[in-house]
Amino acid sequence: MQEPSSRGGLLASLAAVPDRVAAAARAAAVRPVAPGAWTIEQVVRHLVAVETDVHQARLRDLATIDEPRWTWTEPGPWSGEPDMDLEGVLLRFAHLRAATLATVAALDDVGWARSGHHATFGALDVAGVLRNAVDHDEEHLRGLGVD
Repeated sequence: MQEPSSRGGLLASLAAVPDRVAAAARAAAVRPVAPGAWTIEQVVRHLVAVETDVHQARLRDLATIDEPRWTWTEPGPWSGEPDMDLEGVLLRFAHLRAATLATVAALDDVGWARSGHHATFGALDVAGVLRNAVDHDEEHLRGLGVD
């Protein structure tokens, strides 16, 4: 997938991911998992954790803190609701992504332009945070077998 450059393109890319992840996860669920690798459910649980602990957290920071500073954050799989099956985790991810999109869609131009500083990526405005989200999504989709 090409990197989206416009606000609309970023939002469309982010909005498409839950369905793409669900289709890829269901298809990959029938394949054996390599020793030491995360299960399909763990990958989706990781996406849940990243959505809340990274993307949504950084967007909240941008809305409430002048020039927030972030370090590299790579959470493991979300540990909440351990009895939830893959379909439930996929639904949780879809709901969280919808909340992220609603937050961003409500931003005016001033909100969209707010920025912070990431220790690895440097200055990031809202679009930069979202491009990182797209890149992260695409990395895990490739891991699920999606080109």
